[in-house]
Amino acid sequence: MQPTNQPADAGGARAAGAARSGTGAGTHAGTATARPARPAEAAAEQSSALVLHVNGTAYELTLDHRTTVLDVLREHLGLTGAKKGCDHGQCGACTVLVEGRRANSCLMLAVAQDGRHITTIEGLADGERLHPLQEAFVERDALQCGYCTPGQICSAVGVLQEAADGFPSHVTPADAPQGGPVQLTVEEIRERMSGNLCRCGAYPRIVEAVHDVSTDQGVAS
Repeated sequence: MQPTNQPADAGGARAAGAARSGTGAGTHAGTATARPARPAEAAAEQSSALVLHVNGTAYELTLDHRTTVLDVLREHLGLTGAKKGCDHGQCGACTVLVEGRRANSCLMLAVAQDGRHITTIEGLADGERLHPLQEAFVERDALQCGYCTPGQICSAVGVLQEAADGFPSHVTPADAPQGGPVQLTVEEIRERMSGNLCRCGAYPRIVEAVHDVSTDQGVAS
């Protein structure tokens, strides 16, 4: 006796449907299906070997292509000075120096930095002697919670070098000598450091600390 909610030929209909979908006995033996990549093969296709020179030490790494420099520093090398703030390149907490130039490490793919030299806050001191900017930040009390401070200091190191190399900013006078050092006024420092946010509002002291060091280096006015 057939169930009242199913036609008598339901079994045949199911078989025909399976044959059409290729999932039942009607599947053609010659039909080829793509073999999914094994996890190890997929990982190998998405990773590359590279060398990063961080704070004077060469590291040979094999990394997923999506890994950022910030995640390499924090998760692979244990260098947690650079902070993950916004993770969108807007706060500056992750600032490091790449070949001497400041950069937001959260926006940089590590595989694109193969062979380059990176300096983090951990690499600025000379042994037990702090970098002049580190000393200035302490002396000026240019921090409160300290979360943004590593990025602030690395950015300030970049600012001093940029000014010494003659790179102008938005507030540099149009008639300033070309190719010579840019004098770091308070306005110049504020403009050049504007990409580094401080939630605690320590900006006045930060500017003072950078100005102190720029004065010692002869690029302040």
